[in-house]
Amino acid sequence: MDRVVVVGGGLAGGRAVVELRAQGFAGTITLVGAEEHRPYDRPPLSKAVLSGRTDDTTLPFDLDGVELLLGRHATGLRPGVLETDGGAVEFDGLVLATGAAPVRLPGPGEQRVLRTIDDALALREALTPGIRLAIVGAGWIGAEVATHAASAGAAVTVVEAGSAPLLALGAEIGGYTVPWYAKVGIDLRLGAAVDEIRADGLALAGGEFVPADVVVVGVGVRPDVAWLESSGLPLDRGVVVDEWLSAVPGARAADAGGPGTADGAGGYRPDSVVAVGDCAAWWSRRYDRRLRVEHWECAQESPRVAVATLLRSLAGGDGPAQAGDQAEIYDPVPYFWSQQFGRMIQFAGMPGADSTLVLRGDPTAVAPEGAKRAPGWSAGWFAPDGELVALVTVARPLDMVAGRRMLLAGVAPDAERFADPAVALKELQLAQPV
Repeated sequence: MDRVVVVGGGLAGGRAVVELRAQGFAGTITLVGAEEHRPYDRPPLSKAVLSGRTDDTTLPFDLDGVELLLGRHATGLRPGVLETDGGAVEFDGLVLATGAAPVRLPGPGEQRVLRTIDDALALREALTPGIRLAIVGAGWIGAEVATHAASAGAAVTVVEAGSAPLLALGAEIGGYTVPWYAKVGIDLRLGAAVDEIRADGLALAGGEFVPADVVVVGVGVRPDVAWLESSGLPLDRGVVVDEWLSAVPGARAADAGGPGTADGAGGYRPDSVVAVGDCAAWWSRRYDRRLRVEHWECAQESPRVAVATLLRSLAGGDGPAQAGDQAEIYDPVPYFWSQQFGRMIQFAGMPGADSTLVLRGDPTAVAPEGAKRAPGWSAGWFAPDGELVALVTVARPLDMVAGRRMLLAGVAPDAERFADPAVALKELQLAQPV
């Protein structure tokens, strides 16, 4: 038997299949997916699908010769065997790409989420003029759904427990987006926690009631790993993997004082199980901590490293630690983008608690007479030693192009020049690394 099983039929799983073939694996590949659909792209669900520009985001992966077990749910795992609701599937190597599942709130009322193509198509059908839509959460998904719902003529109320939208960017940056809601007629309620979802709306913790015909919940996701609890693999808000994305690092973990052994964890052969995408909690050398990032780029890029690790194991070669510089680690600068209220927002990096925020342009500026939109702006987070550690851009895409290069290089650009929007960020790229 020479078989690799990929569990998860989304972008990360599909990319793993592509990488297996691209990196020379000639054995059997089995793709197990919980949905009936072939791998498709999720970011367009809250953008192009909701707006009606497309009904299909299927990815153009060549899956000829791949055994597709779609509509099959993984239920358990033991060395060499994946258990599913359609029977056991044996493997030599395993790629875990099960992603994450939306958090749901208490209450008997119907609550919609936006995670699958079926979710998006059903929600688009419901967004008719005059319908009362309540959205719980003013994060990335909530803001994008609100954008399209308002343009469809729905009466939209957004309920956010925090002090500002987009709190992942901090209260100050998130606060600059508040006027965007009012401008398109959305009722934004901040500091409002939901007690429960009822058949006719939202009951808030303070006793207030928000009537609604449709409720959409967008308060985050959790990694879909509950089915692995008895697998023997380490779990901690995801599948715990090393910088090579191996869930069974073997002697590497033992040498570092971790839970591994030379024979692998739980009877699994070292490096025979890898994890990618939303379900992977990997060790970042760049940030010296474990990360789990629920963004498109993680699902797109992590399979390359994971598959290389897996194929070394199947070939019986040296593990990543012994392969030296030839063994690529996964250590990206997180990156994400969103389209909301007519603006393209991009974010990269990871601010620290001791970072200083520096604005670049005026976030409160309004569109000049005759202009379609206000001028763009950016903001950067600087570490105490002057290094640029994170960047957000609003309608300034060139700032992000240069900014990502600076983040990767770990440079310390002059903060005063950074704050001047007339200075192109590419002029600051040559700053010395910290």
